[in-house]
Amino acid sequence: MKIAGFTFIRNAVIHDYPILEAINSVLPLCDEFVVAVGKSDDDTLQLIKNIGSPKIRIIETVWDLKLKEGGHVFAEETDKADQAISDDVDWAFYIQGDECIHEKYLPVIKREMEATLHDATIEGLLLKYKHFYGSYDYVAESRRWYRREIRVIKRLPGIKSYKDAQGFRINGRKLNVKLIDVCGYSNIKIIK
Repeated sequence: MKIAGFTFIRNAVIHDYPILEAINSVLPLCDEFVVAVGKSDDDTLQLIKNIGSPKIRIIETVWDLKLKEGGHVFAEETDKADQAISDDVDWAFYIQGDECIHEKYLPVIKREMEATLHDATIEGLLLKYKHFYGSYDYVAESRRWYRREIRVIKRLPGIKSYKDAQGFRINGRKLNVKLIDVCGYSNIKIIK
């Protein structure tokens, strides 16, 4: 079973995104990791290069900022990273620049991937999420923030990022997913 990770990022330094933590939180699970680095106004590209892992493959992109409204540019950049994954990958783990997965969950995720790899009824794995607001002292609980998200997808034709890159669709329909006992974490902050 071959596993890839993928993400996108732009202006991580300016906006103080914990992208290194995000990538490194799932990197041990991955055989390769694709990072779509958008043309930035800071040292984001060098930041990603400094990870220094042979698993990391960087693709440099230019964001179409006309798609910024509604977050569609996020979906486009997610798809660019996804499309750069090697063809022989079985599963892809998507993580956003403000998320991380605790290391205790990596064996659980791998077991679920192995258990459902040949189950044609499962197209992805759904994770629970906890959102920290401003600091680790405050947990955000609101309908505005996602409670669950698809973060692990099988490498199937037709899967695309949906809307503002919070989920995925396959040929326009929702994926058939399995909710697993894993919690991802994100950091909610206001960017001006």
